[in-house]
Amino acid sequence: MSKTIANLRSLCAPREKIGPQRKDRHLPAAAVGALRYDLALLDTAKALAYSNSKTNCRYFMSVLRLLLICSLSVCAIGQLQATDPVPASQKDKPSPSVDALLTFSWVHVDGPYIALTFDDGPNAKLTPKLLDLLGAHHIKATFFVIGQNVADNPEIVARAAREGHEIGNHSWSHPAFGKTSDDAVRRELQKTDEAIRSATGNRPALLRPPYGSITARQKKWINEEFGYKIIMWDVDPLDWKRPGPMAVTNRIVRNTRAGSIVLSHDIHPGTIEAMPAAIDQLEAKGFKFVTVSELISMALPATPKPSPKSTTSGEPASSSSPPSPSG
Repeated sequence: MSKTIANLRSLCAPREKIGPQRKDRHLPAAAVGALRYDLALLDTAKALAYSNSKTNCRYFMSVLRLLLICSLSVCAIGQLQATDPVPASQKDKPSPSVDALLTFSWVHVDGPYIALTFDDGPNAKLTPKLLDLLGAHHIKATFFVIGQNVADNPEIVARAAREGHEIGNHSWSHPAFGKTSDDAVRRELQKTDEAIRSATGNRPALLRPPYGSITARQKKWINEEFGYKIIMWDVDPLDWKRPGPMAVTNRIVRNTRAGSIVLSHDIHPGTIEAMPAAIDQLEAKGFKFVTVSELISMALPATPKPSPKSTTSGEPASSSSPPSPSG
């Protein structure tokens, strides 16, 4: 019995900071408090037992056994609580805060700031026309370029960067990353990264996955290896369907709000034709144009969920939403 009491005392000893394994063997504070109280009663019972007759000794020993049973029960319950494993479902859930730091489809900002983005270029004929228009309005946009097109038209990419536009990686040949091996994705990104750096002198800081197709795991390792933020969108005029300049304009103007990231493509003639009216109407609404990185730098600490009116389809764009076939 003396040995049992000694073991109970060891459980109540102060915690030693020697790693997580040692910490897991101790009881919660409530259980330790209960044990210390019971041990005090045990000491009293022992003293009374030795100082009284045999009859009283038997009585006090019975009390002692009862107290020991209660203490061991408290010990067992506390040990189970201290070592209760985290449910597998909780372990498998990705941290929303981590994804929020890597992926942007819209930014909560204090002011009428938006970012125009153009994918799949540069196009030898259309992109220079777009640059002329943006320059006339003193607008800075973000171009998510295809590596093959950069290699064919490095001077256009160099001009865009020189005029203050941001250049992002949109892969080398536009595959769906979510259906592509890690090695193939890595080659796509590396070749495009090098082409952009060769044309502009700087590495890109942003990635827009083709079709918006990318897994949470891919986001993580791409960010770790390349340092890219993943940029999606919340306004999609579906210009790749070639609905006509007026439809493209109306969809952009109707769905754009403060903090919007607007998706378009500078490889379709109808998109370039839609931009003058779209820009005029957005300016008339008081919107101010910035690059995606500038927009992200304006983000407020607490970002509410995007409203359901953010896209033509009625759903905010994200990595899990249906991607644009020409994104």
